[in-house]
Amino acid sequence: MNGARMRAWRWIVGLLVIGAVAFGYVKYQAKKKGAAAAGGGPPEAAASASAAANRPVPVVLANVESKDMPIYLYGLGTATAFYTVTVKSQVDGRLQQVLFKEGQAVKKGDVLAQVDPRPFTIALHQAEAALARDTATAKNAKLNLERYQTLVGQKLISQQQFTDQQAAADTADATLRADQAAIENARLQLEYSRITSPIDGITGVRNVDPGNLVQANGTDGIVIITQLDPIAVFFTLPQDDLPRVSEAMSHGPLTVDAFSRDGDQLLGSGTVMLIDNQINTATATIRLKASFPNPDKKLWPNLFVKARLLLTNRRGAIVVPTPVVQRGPQGAFAYVAKPDQTAEMRPIEVDLTQGDWTIISKGLNAGEHVVQDGQFQLRPGSKLAPRAADKPTATRQGESKPAPSSSAVAAP
Repeated sequence: MNGARMRAWRWIVGLLVIGAVAFGYVKYQAKKKGAAAAGGGPPEAAASASAAANRPVPVVLANVESKDMPIYLYGLGTATAFYTVTVKSQVDGRLQQVLFKEGQAVKKGDVLAQVDPRPFTIALHQAEAALARDTATAKNAKLNLERYQTLVGQKLISQQQFTDQQAAADTADATLRADQAAIENARLQLEYSRITSPIDGITGVRNVDPGNLVQANGTDGIVIITQLDPIAVFFTLPQDDLPRVSEAMSHGPLTVDAFSRDGDQLLGSGTVMLIDNQINTATATIRLKASFPNPDKKLWPNLFVKARLLLTNRRGAIVVPTPVVQRGPQGAFAYVAKPDQTAEMRPIEVDLTQGDWTIISKGLNAGEHVVQDGQFQLRPGSKLAPRAADKPTATRQGESKPAPSSSAVAAP
């Protein structure tokens, strides 16, 4: 029994020794890794970490340019017919003919419809007959006046008789003038029976069919004509833009472009005519009216458009693609590519942004290269590896739309 006990104790002691050795080895390895992480590891690990820190960062570079920069203001608006006329009959009668087609382009003076002219022709003939009758009466009164003048000179008639004849002759002359006016009115009514277009434009839907009786200035009218060339566009801008717009208009007409609702298609270019004389207090906006040539009829009444007003043209502005500008706790900055292909973080001052381009008022000079894409991996002094910009993306119309980095510097 004593020998068996001794063997058991030897096994227990051996296991304890092995466990102590294993624990010491594990602790040694952990200490070794900690030292390596703190910089006190082997030289190979330190060299690997240094190489990773100095690895060049792939970036897209862009040029800092000095060029003329158009300054635009953007607003929403609608196209409106320059003139809209509801064509109505100016006489009562039966609509005899309709001489236009719905949607037809008409010119000023074109005959659109014909009201039965016979009653007006008869009225004209009656007025002409009355004029002939009263002309004879006036002629006779004038001859009698001449005789009475001779007789009153010879004192064969009284002065009262001469005065009465003078009044009769004057009355006959006045009757002639009234007859002439009646003839002119009858001719005018006859002319009104031919309904003509008062403007150049496009006819709408016909409201009255031939055979119906029409009345002077009826409520519905026969047709509505809208003038589409030129056409007007009303658009709005924030009220804060009023001083700049007014100041720019004082130097000459302002150009405005109208785009489709999605902003992809240019529908026309026109000129601002006026700024409305009051601000819309509900929306804090000002309303402007522009005139657009519209020969291709791309603009149509009540069409929703996006308006782009050219306010001014900034000459010799320092511009960069908008993605170049970065924001930080200290304000705006940009990464500049130094000649040794390292990054310099430089504070800048932004004047204004126009779509894909930003005007820089301070901090950059024309001809420098700045980082446009890849900034999130950079630190001051990082090595740069310029790469080519991404390919242009395709628009919904299937056309290539240039990416904002159109001035990107290609990789060597």
